[in-house]
Amino acid sequence: MLLREGSRGQEVVELQLALGITADGVFDSGTKESVMAYQQRKGLMVDGLVGAQTLATLREENATTDNFEKIYSPYQDLMVNKYFLPKNEYIHGPTNKEYLFLHHTAGWNNPYKTVDDWAKDDRGTIGTEFVLGGKSVKGNDDRYDGELVQCIPEGGYAWHLGKNGSQYMHTHSVGIEVCNFSYAENERTYVGTKIAPDQIMTLPESFRGHQQWHAYSDKQVETLRQFILWIAERDSIDVREGLVTEIKKHGARAFEFNQDAYDGKIRGMWTHTNTRKDKFDLFPQPDLMDMLTSL
Repeated sequence: MLLREGSRGQEVVELQLALGITADGVFDSGTKESVMAYQQRKGLMVDGLVGAQTLATLREENATTDNFEKIYSPYQDLMVNKYFLPKNEYIHGPTNKEYLFLHHTAGWNNPYKTVDDWAKDDRGTIGTEFVLGGKSVKGNDDRYDGELVQCIPEGGYAWHLGKNGSQYMHTHSVGIEVCNFSYAENERTYVGTKIAPDQIMTLPESFRGHQQWHAYSDKQVETLRQFILWIAERDSIDVREGLVTEIKKHGARAFEFNQDAYDGKIRGMWTHTNTRKDKFDLFPQPDLMDMLTSL
C-alpha cells in the first residue's frame, strides 16, 4: 500500500490518527507536510510518500500510544484499537456494567467503517462500545479479520438493544458488534452480494427461518473468546450466566427469545436474539457455541 497526496479513505484516516492530526480521510498538503516532518524526525527518506517503511515505523510507535492498547490478564494477551466516536455520539456515564450483549452488524468487514457510519448517521447515540472486524464476504480482504476496536470509552454507553423490558439493563450493559452479513439465501447476502464459498455456514437446523448464514471466522471466534474473558474480568460480569447456561441446557435453541433476558432478570451474557424476536444477531454457529460453553 502506498499513500500519497490525493489519496482518500479509511487508510488515510488511520494515518492521520497515528500522526495526531485532523482525521478527515483526505491526504492533502497539510497531511503531506506532517508526513515529511515525521519522516525527518525518524531519519526516513523525506518524500511525503507513505510506503512500507514509514507505515512500519508508525505502527511500531503507535503500539505504545493511546490509539492502541494491549490488554493483559490471566486469560489472554488481547489487542484493542481505540477509535472513539465523537463525544456527542455516546452517553458518557459512567455506569457499572452488569450485562454483556453480543451483536453483529449485518454489514461489511471493516470495523472502523462501522464506527464512521455511526458517527455520520442521524439516529443519535446508537452503537456499542466494541466492534470486531471480519473477512470481506467477497473473499478478497482479510486485513480486519479478528481486529477489535473500542469506540466508546470505558464506563460510557450508547443505545444498542432497542425495545426491551428493562431500561436498567440497557444503561448497564456492554455491547460488541461482530462484523457479519447475517443470514444468506442461495449463497448471497440480503443485499445480493455473492458469499465466498469458505464463508458459507449451513446450520443443522434452521434458525429464525434460515439455514444458510454468513459464517463467523475462526479469528472472530477466538478474539471474541479473549474479549469475553477480558470484559468478565474488567466489569465483574459472570459471563457463564445467561446464554452459556441456556446452551448447555438447550443447544442452539438457547439463541431464541428468552423472557428473563428481555426483562433483565438474569445478569450475565446474552445475544440480541435473546431480547428481540425480530433480530438475527448472533446465530448458533456450532464452533461459536463450543467456544462459549468452554468459557
